Amino acid sequence: MSAQKGQAKADRPGKQRDAFFDNAKYLAIVLVAMGHSWEPLKGDSRILEAVYTVVYTFHMPAFILISGYFSRSFDMRPDRLKRLITGVAVPYVLFETAYPLFKNLVTGSPEEISLLDPWYLTWFLVALFVWRLTTPIWKLVRWPLPLALGIAMLASVTPNIGDDLDLQRVLQFLPYFVLGLCMKPEHFRLVRRRSVRIASVPVFAAALAIGWWAVPRMNTAWFYHRDSAQELGAPWWCGPVMTLAMMGCSLLLTACFYSWVPGRKMWFTALGAGTLYGYLLHGFLVKFADYRGWFDHAWLHHPLGEITVTLLFAAAVTVLCTKPVQRVFRFAMEPRMEWAFKQDAAQLARERQRKEREKVSEKVSA
Repeated sequence: MSAQKGQAKADRPGKQRDAFFDNAKYLAIVLVAMGHSWEPLKGDSRILEAVYTVVYTFHMPAFILISGYFSRSFDMRPDRLKRLITGVAVPYVLFETAYPLFKNLVTGSPEEISLLDPWYLTWFLVALFVWRLTTPIWKLVRWPLPLALGIAMLASVTPNIGDDLDLQRVLQFLPYFVLGLCMKPEHFRLVRRRSVRIASVPVFAAALAIGWWAVPRMNTAWFYHRDSAQELGAPWWCGPVMTLAMMGCSLLLTACFYSWVPGRKMWFTALGAGTLYGYLLHGFLVKFADYRGWFDHAWLHHPLGEITVTLLFAAAVTVLCTKPVQRVFRFAMEPRMEWAFKQDAAQLARERQRKEREKVSEKVSA
């Protein structure tokens, strides 16, 4: 009977996670960690910088698209607003405080704490908070993607936006989130076809060749989306042009990346649920190695050293996505904070009804 109950629970709609999305999130976060480990090393290797350029073209867009896709149901319902606060805003405050304190502890140099100036990785939490909070607007307007793209293009020519809350990144990455909101399951199925998987091989090969060619010719800061065209020393009209060009390249490589993501359950599938843990925590490892000067060792600037660093950080972020790590840091990443919110009578009634339905379903299956 207990086996039947367990099967009944597993068969209920909405209880199953799609392995494809968890696999994609895990692989994307591994690429993020690897890219951060390459930053101190890439200056001595044109090949590594070319790979870095290609990875930075699509790894965050791929992650943001999925974030947008899973934000489609977001509205201003109290329980969803609570999750937005406890799962995004509170971690931002905690990690925005923890990173400077960590630097102070390791280096002994004073680092100012500022909640208005996202430090290192925390910009994504600010962006996710803003994007998700504006989701009802994007669901309301008639042409959400062109509007978001227009905002991103305008941001790219507006240096006066400044650094507060890293709004340049928030606005320039906005189209990817909005595109995720507009996507449907069949769109992901289209890019996972065998023909796309085969075509992605020459596309990635061409991207690497172009990346190698572009290393001495292009400012890689364009890929960070954190500055306007004027701040990068380019004419203002380059901002909109590069916004469109970068989005075209990013979406092409993102589609190629998705085509190779396994759709079945893999050994790392369960880690997809803990990618935000891996994302925020691996920053401490990267910064500790940087503060201690570990990246300055000469042997790390040779192919064998670069491969070693890549594998170490891929393994480290994998460990940081695991369940034991999630249990340890859940207080910071997913605090319950029931004491901070008013009890919503409608939500409590819905919760009681849900539990009653579950009990009835279990009795029927038994």
